[in-house]
Amino acid sequence: MLTTADNRTHNAEDTAAELRSAGEIVTIVADRSDAYHDVALHWAILAMLLTVAIAGLLPSSSYDQIALVVGGWGEADQRGRMMALLLGAMILAFLIVRGLLALRFLRNRLIPHRTAGRRVRRRAIELFRAVGQGRTTGRTAVLLYLSLAERRAELVVDESIHARVEHSAWTAAMGTLIEAVRHGRAGDGMVAAIGAIGDVLAIHCPRSDDDRNELPDRVITL
Repeated sequence: MLTTADNRTHNAEDTAAELRSAGEIVTIVADRSDAYHDVALHWAILAMLLTVAIAGLLPSSSYDQIALVVGGWGEADQRGRMMALLLGAMILAFLIVRGLLALRFLRNRLIPHRTAGRRVRRRAIELFRAVGQGRTTGRTAVLLYLSLAERRAELVVDESIHARVEHSAWTAAMGTLIEAVRHGRAGDGMVAAIGAIGDVLAIHCPRSDDDRNELPDRVITL
């Protein structure tokens, strides 16, 4: 998370950026956007299915050796015991993988990039609807959302700004933030991103004489 000094610097930059435009910038920093328990479940199911595939690829001599260990008098009896062993192996594979992926650092490494991207974007939109959408007079709210575990950031803008500003205008600001986060400088990245967003807003959403501060300038941490 951000340090106290980072928060103070961010708040000052946020206030300065808003003084240059009619935009209202809200910053939210979250530890993660999702627990990804379903991802762990999917990997565990895959391990279980791979157990069946591996069993199907074993040579017949392996089954003969297993039959000797399992025992049994007849062929039918051996088949039944083989099926029971296969089912047990599938359950064991599922439980082992599911147990390992209960560890967050392992689960994080197996989250598909597209899945992480979708979850972060979805969470950003949910938060924007809660704290920014429709809460400003001119529909000029901007949410800058950073999800630390995924090392991803999202920018969600209100209707008025979306109609005036091309998506490509935000590329530099978001690129600067992500690069800083990857190098462990989240605070610097947030400040630089806020400054760049303020520059874009100053051009496309100039400040009016009666403009007032409608949303908090502080960093919201989740």
